[in-house]
Amino acid sequence: MRRAGVRPAGTGSGREFRRDRGRITRMPNAVDTYLDHNATTPVRPEAAEAVVEAMSRHGNASSVHRFGRLVRHTVDEAREAVAVLVGVSAANVIFMSGGTEANNQALRGHDGHAGPVIVSAVEHDSVLAAADAKRIPVDARGVVRLDALENLLAETTGSALVSVMLSNNETGVLQPVGGVVALARNHGARVHCDAIQGAGKIDVSFDALGVDMMSLSAHKLGGPQGVGALIVRDGLDIEPLLRGGGQERRRRAGTENVPGIAGFGAAARAAQRDLEDFARLAELRDGMEARLRAAAPDLVVHGAEAERLPNTGCLGLPGISAELQVMQLDLAGVAVSAGSACSSGKVTPSHVLRAMGLDEEAARSAI
Repeated sequence: MRRAGVRPAGTGSGREFRRDRGRITRMPNAVDTYLDHNATTPVRPEAAEAVVEAMSRHGNASSVHRFGRLVRHTVDEAREAVAVLVGVSAANVIFMSGGTEANNQALRGHDGHAGPVIVSAVEHDSVLAAADAKRIPVDARGVVRLDALENLLAETTGSALVSVMLSNNETGVLQPVGGVVALARNHGARVHCDAIQGAGKIDVSFDALGVDMMSLSAHKLGGPQGVGALIVRDGLDIEPLLRGGGQERRRRAGTENVPGIAGFGAAARAAQRDLEDFARLAELRDGMEARLRAAAPDLVVHGAEAERLPNTGCLGLPGISAELQVMQLDLAGVAVSAGSACSSGKVTPSHVLRAMGLDEEAARSAI
C-alpha cells in the first residue's frame, strides 16, 4: 500500500547521479523514497487544503466583528479536533508554535514548583535543555528504569515535576508512562509527557495515561510545521512563557497562527481516522529489518526487544558511520535520519543510544 507523499523505490540503475566539476548531481530519473517521517511527515492533503482555506480569511481571531468571529470558529474547530485525538476537552488544549515550545512551557512554567525537575535520559533535546534536571537512567532496551525513578523521587524535597516521553523519536521505544505516573503520585509529583512522536501513530488517551501535561506537534502527524499544542489537565495553572495578550485563555500570548492551527486540526482528524491502518506498518518494519539482517548479519536493531512505534526502526551497522550511511542512502534516493532532526544538520553520537549503554562508536553508526 502506498502512503501519501511516498513513492515506491525503483530498482536503481546505479546511474541516478553524475559528477559535475566535483559536485555530485542527481540524475533526472532518480526515484525518491522518503523514510524520515519522525523528523517530519509529508503534509496530508486535508491539512494543506485547510491551510489554504484559512489563509483566505483575513480577520483576527480576537476581533469581535464578523470577520474575526469566522476566524475564531476556524480555531475552535481545530482545537476540538486536536482534543478528540487525545481524548480531552477542547478547553485543555493550548496552541503553541511547536513541540519545542510546548516542552519548554511544561518544564519552565509549572506553577512555581519548588521541587526539582526529573527527566528520562533519552528525552528529546527540547526537554533535556529546558531545565536543570535530574536524569532517570534507562535499561539496554531504552526503557526507563522505574526503580531508579523511585529512588530519585524518594530523595527529593518539595513537589517534583517528572517528564517522560511516550515514545522515543530515534528508537520508537514506548515508555511505561502509567508506571511513571503511579510512582509520581505516591510522592506528590506532577508528570509531563512528550507524546509528539506517538500521537497520530498509536492510540493516545490523556486520561488513561493519567499525566498532568502532554506535548503535541502537528508536523509529526501530517500537519504543517510551526504549530503544536500543550494539553493541560483541568485545574492546573501554568505560568505562561509568553506574555502581552489574552490569547489561549491568557496561557500563551500572541496572535494565533490560524493557518497552521487549521492544518493541525485537519491532520488530527485524518490521523485519528487512519490509526488502524497505521498499525499495519509494524509488519512492514519487521519484514524490512529481517531482510536487512539477512543481507548484513552484523546489523543491530536497537530497541527491538521493547515495544515500539509501528513505523520506527533504529539500525546500527558496526564500523560504518551514520553520516556515511545517510549520505550514501541519500545518493541512492532514500531519505533517513541519524539521531534527532533538531541538531542543525549535524550528525553526532546519539545520546539515546549512549544512555542505553552503547559505546561512542556504536552510537555513531546508527540510523
